[in-house]
Amino acid sequence: MNAIQIRTMARDFILKEFLPGEMPENLTDSTELITGGILDSLATLKLVAYLEKSCGIEIAPDELVPENLNSIAHIANFVQSKQART
Repeated sequence: MNAIQIRTMARDFILKEFLPGEMPENLTDSTELITGGILDSLATLKLVAYLEKSCGIEIAPDELVPENLNSIAHIANFVQSKQART
């Protein structure tokens, strides 16, 4: 799965699950998801479960940090690095 596919998939999921009714163009690749208050701890876990299932990866508890999940760009880079290791 390439970065564009991961970004599209993550954006669609976040809009549907956590920002219903939000204009898609308002959720950019650099929008802060965790530090910006869009994702709380439960929402982050729901996103992680979705990424694991959809991308065929396993995310360890110590990887649940803003550096990996705080924006769509971070998510795409993180998922690609996880897929490269499998």
